[in-house]
This record gives sequence, C-alpha cells and structure tokens, in this order.
Amino acid sequence: EILHSFIRKQGNIYKPNNKDMENESLNEKAMDDVHTKEIDLVNRDPKHINDDVVKVDFEDIIAEPAGTYSFDGVWKASFTTFTVTKYWCYRLLTALVGIPLALIWGIFFAILSFVHIWAVVPCVKSYLIETHCISRVYSIFVHTFCDPLFEAMGKCFSNIRVSTTKKV
Repeated sequence: EILHSFIRKQGNIYKPNNKDMENESLNEKAMDDVHTKEIDLVNRDPKHINDDVVKVDFEDIIAEPAGTYSFDGVWKASFTTFTVTKYWCYRLLTALVGIPLALIWGIFFAILSFVHIWAVVPCVKSYLIETHCISRVYSIFVHTFCDPLFEAMGKCFSNIRVSTTKKV
C-alpha cells in the first residue's frame, strides 16, 4: 500500500503525476462502483422500461359491464385466483429461468458491445474517412470541369429572350 501511494504521488512512466491521473483515479473508482453498486430491491424498474408493456392487473383482463355481474364471491375468488396465480407463476419462472436468461442476456450484450466497439465504430469511421476523401476528389472535379462548362453555357444562353403572343 505504501509503495502504491508513493507511485501514485510520484507518477510513473505509464501514469505521470498530473490532473489526468487524478481524473483517471476517479474513473477507476466509478468503474468499480458500476460493478459493485447496491441493487435497489424496492424500485426494480428505475428507468420505467416496463410501465406500459407488462403491467397487467385483473381489471385490465377481466371486466364485467353493468348489468352482467357474477356473484360477489365468484368475483372475489376470481380476482384472488388470478392475482395469486400470476404472482407465484412469475416467481417460479424467474427462479427457474431468470438466472440462465440473465447469463444469456449478459453474454449477448457483451458480444453486442464488443462488436459495436471493435467492429462497427471502426468500420463507420473508416467509411467516413474514405467518403471524405472521395468527396474532396469529386468536389475538385466538379469545380475544375463542370463549373466552367456550366458558367460558359449560362453566358451563352443568358441573352435568349422568350416572348409569347396570343393569336386572335
């Protein structure tokens, strides 16, 4: 620990002692926080991803219009059956399938991030560099050959006047 703090204060060939090093230290701490942050067990959808998608209650599925009511006991039992069944089936499915799916989704998004960072962005940047070069050559071609041609044609045809007369 003493050697580590000494190197931090003095800097080394890889991390010189400057403000970037301090910022890097903060970034390292932030990176640790991402992987070790506390999970919120109360608000499990803080970004409201599923607000309008899977929020299904008994009243959203089964409704009796006025004049066609079932017995109150049947209605209460149906409500309880629906709610409890949905609750425990969801819990059972998440217990059985949740962790394997979390593993699969973790791998999927890791691969997606890898492909985006190491393939897509470099390809797009390369494409933009190449198209910039081609657009410069095209621009030079247009300004060298087409501009004088169309300017000369414009001067040739600029004195042409068209008039119309009605025949009666």
